[in-house]
Amino acid sequence: MSAPSDSGAAAPVQGRCDPGFEPLRDLFAERLAQGPDQDLGASLAVFVEGEPVLDLWGGWSDEARTRPWASDTLVNVWSTTKTMTSLAAMLLIDRGVLDPDKAVAHWWPEFAAAGKGGVTLGQVMSHASGVSGWNAPITVEQLYDQETAAARLAAQAPWWPPGSATGYHALSYGHLVGELVRRCTGQSLGRFFAQEIAAPLRADFHIGLPDADCRRVSPVVIPPPLPFDFSSLDPNSVVYKTFTGPLPDAAAANTDAWRRAGIGAAGGHGNARSVAQIQSVLSSGGRSGGMQLLRPETVDRVFELQHQGVDLVLGVPLNMGLGWALPVPEVVPYVPAGRVCFWGGWGGSMVINDADRRVTLAYMMNRMAPGIIGGPVIAQLAALAFSLPKLTSRSARPISP
Repeated sequence: MSAPSDSGAAAPVQGRCDPGFEPLRDLFAERLAQGPDQDLGASLAVFVEGEPVLDLWGGWSDEARTRPWASDTLVNVWSTTKTMTSLAAMLLIDRGVLDPDKAVAHWWPEFAAAGKGGVTLGQVMSHASGVSGWNAPITVEQLYDQETAAARLAAQAPWWPPGSATGYHALSYGHLVGELVRRCTGQSLGRFFAQEIAAPLRADFHIGLPDADCRRVSPVVIPPPLPFDFSSLDPNSVVYKTFTGPLPDAAAANTDAWRRAGIGAAGGHGNARSVAQIQSVLSSGGRSGGMQLLRPETVDRVFELQHQGVDLVLGVPLNMGLGWALPVPEVVPYVPAGRVCFWGGWGGSMVINDADRRVTLAYMMNRMAPGIIGGPVIAQLAALAFSLPKLTSRSARPISP
C-alpha cells in the first residue's frame, strides 16, 4: 500500500489498458485529479467478448486520502446491484425454473393477496408490478429481515394497476426477486448468486458481504439530497410513497448491518472489474471468461421491450427490457443504440452491455454524485468509450455456441 499523501493529490491510476484504449485511461485519470467536483476513488473496466481489455483503478478509498483505492477495493454499488439480481432470475429462467410470463403467485401464493394474483414475473422485472415500495411506516433497518419484509410486500395492494406503467422499484426489487429465488431454490438470493454466478465466473461481487471482506470496502461519500421536494409532493403519489417507503439513507451503506444484509436492490459490493466480468455474459451471448452461463436465446429475452413510457417514480421516459433498461436517448444519450441494456446506481455507478459490439463497460466509484440514473463521470467515460475506433469498428457477429 502506498504511503499517505500530504498533498491530497490523486493516487495514481493502475491496472491494464490494451492498445487503443489510452484515451479512456487518460480521461479516467483526469477525473481522479484533485478537485471538489472530481472523483475521489473509482474503478473502470471494459470487457470485449467476455475478456478484459481495460481494468483500471485509482484515487483514494477514504475521504481523508490515507488509503489508495486498490485492485481489490470493493464499494457499495447501489442499484447496479439490480443487474446482478436480474441475472440470478435469468439463470433460473434459463433452467426452466422461472417463467417471466407466469404469475408471481405460481411460486409465491401469498403474493396473490390484495389484487396481485395476475402480476407476472415479467412485470416485476420491468418495474411494472405496482409494488415499488413498502406501505409506511417502515425503516431501512426493517429491510434487513428479508423474509418479513417480503411478506409485507406480498400482503399489500399495488399502488397502480399492474402492467399499466413502470414505477421504479428502488428498494423492493431485490426483495421481490429474492423471495422468488428463495422459494424456488431454498437459498437466499445472496447465497444463490455466490454459488451459481460469482463462484463459477470467479468474480469478486457480493450480495451480502462476508465480515472478512469488510476491511476492503471503500465507504461511500454521501451525495446531495435527492432531487425531490417531499414537502411539495402528494403523499398519495407513487413517487412519494416509493421514496418514503422507506426514506433513502445513503449513510446506511457505511454500516456493517447494511453490508451483511444482502439487499438485492441496492446492497451489492464489487468493483468495475467484477461487475463487467459478470455482466459481460449479456454482451457475449451468455458467455464470460470462457464459461457459458446462459444460453444465447435466454440472453435474447433481456432485449425484448416489456414497457415503454414515463416512469411513475423517476418521472422520465424509460424503455424497460426484462430486468434491465434499454436505450432511451433523451435520458441517457451516452448509452449507444442497438441491442444494448444497462442500469446504474444512486450516485453514478453504471454498467452498459452492448450485445452488438460484444462490449461491456462498468464504472464504480465512492463519491456519489446527485441523481439516480447515471452521472457526469460515467456520461463522459461512456461517450468516449463507445466512440473509440477499437469499439466503433466492431459490428454484430453471430456467436458460436
